[in-house]
Amino acid sequence: MAWRAQARDRPWLSLSFATIILIITGLLVVSTYKGVHLQHFYYALSGGFAGLIATTLGAAVIFFTRTSSLRTQDSLLGFAAGMMLAASAFSLILPGIETAQEILDQRFLAAGIVATGLGLGTIMMLGLDYFTPHGSTNEVLCGAECQRLSGVWLFVFAIALHNLPEGMAIGISFTHGELKIGLPLTLAIVIQDIPEGFAVALALRSAGLTSRKAFLIGGTSGLLEPLGAVLGFTISNSIVLAYPLSMGLAAGAMIFVVCHEVIPETHRNNHQAVATTGLMLGFAMMMFLDTALG
Repeated sequence: MAWRAQARDRPWLSLSFATIILIITGLLVVSTYKGVHLQHFYYALSGGFAGLIATTLGAAVIFFTRTSSLRTQDSLLGFAAGMMLAASAFSLILPGIETAQEILDQRFLAAGIVATGLGLGTIMMLGLDYFTPHGSTNEVLCGAECQRLSGVWLFVFAIALHNLPEGMAIGISFTHGELKIGLPLTLAIVIQDIPEGFAVALALRSAGLTSRKAFLIGGTSGLLEPLGAVLGFTISNSIVLAYPLSMGLAAGAMIFVVCHEVIPETHRNNHQAVATTGLMLGFAMMMFLDTALG
């Protein structure tokens, strides 16, 4: 099988990825045994569904759009990337360090816990990226048009995949029911889910799908957000140190996705200037929302 060949090709990545999956599974089991605070769980689940609704609304814009330039798409995705980066820093990493410091009463160890989470999130996304399909042998048979369609579907898959850490971030932020942490982060993710949903639907329509099919697939790409919210909430609810560790994990996963998938996509069509400007605007808006509302 292809997965076995990939595992033999990169054994350390495979072992690290498998270890993280086992750790997450163990934390899920502990959380299930421990029980959850239902009100906080409803907050997390509501935030995840808000992300799904925002993605669907963004995809619905395709019905009112005749054409949209790649330049506009790249600027919108850049804006979304900026919001994700700022949310990772101000809504996950810094609160995670503060929470770990309260638990350990030592800032050096607190920073180490969150940094470990960042590493785990990076390895998790590296493993998902490596062990998921990135091409098809059919491209050789059907030429450039098939390659273009494959590229569109890989873009859709990348957007759908990175909804998982976004959902996890929402779930983790509501673990203790702290609205001052959960609301700004959820708001940032919901805002940037709208252009993402639109970008997915637009990419699909440009590949030849009808607006209706593009909308359905674009909206469906947000289903991983409520699933991720439940996963993130459950993991961080397991043991005390799992909360700041999970905040680092979610931040690492989101930063990885921005650097590995979103930014390269916005630069692929030589629109680096508008994409970077959008990124800075998104970062500044999220920073303002987080510091003003938090």
